[in-house]
Amino acid sequence: MDKDIAILIARLSAKQVLPRSDALVRRAITDASFHELLQARLAECGLEFHDNPYADHVALRLKREFESPVMGGESSWLSNNLGLPRDAIALLVVLWALLILPKRQRQIERKQKEQPADQSEMFAQEKPIPDAASVGVSIATAALYSDFADRLGGRTKLQANLGTLKRLGFVEETRKGELVEGPLLDVVLDYNRMAGRILDGALTDLLAQASPPAPEAS
Repeated sequence: MDKDIAILIARLSAKQVLPRSDALVRRAITDASFHELLQARLAECGLEFHDNPYADHVALRLKREFESPVMGGESSWLSNNLGLPRDAIALLVVLWALLILPKRQRQIERKQKEQPADQSEMFAQEKPIPDAASVGVSIATAALYSDFADRLGGRTKLQANLGTLKRLGFVEETRKGELVEGPLLDVVLDYNRMAGRILDGALTDLLAQASPPAPEAS
């Protein structure tokens, strides 16, 4: 078991994320003893195994009490260790809001519809949460440029930042020009911390901060 745990930690450290279908990931999710030993090993390094049941992938993340000493304080909830500029972070939040919020709603609605319909089905095996592909949330790349280029530094800068987010694994682009979530988007960004802020208007404030100043009238 110790070797399997070491292999899983090493693979997650090297690859950042692993799919839930991976054999060792499945073991970490379903085997209580394995999960407990995995978390104990990671805790010694200030880390934890992050399994979001609504996401298609898993990852490692800092334990909450280590965020400040490692990240240098949380003066801003947008603090990051990827070196992303403000307009790239704003684009990331826009993409998260457009892809993850509606996906989560569809997953919850689908899950509720699949709940046992009557008492006789009470002990039926629980079905897995629908994955991202099955709920079909995407954004047309052209629409993203049309709607947000002016607010995020212009088309050229938005295109460059989008390329960076693709390379990092936050989003992927299909051959039809549709943006879909990448393996990191629903794992790295914390839904419980983000959703309320987005719904309370933080996205509007962020876009305002990322927008270039309006030219003064002559």
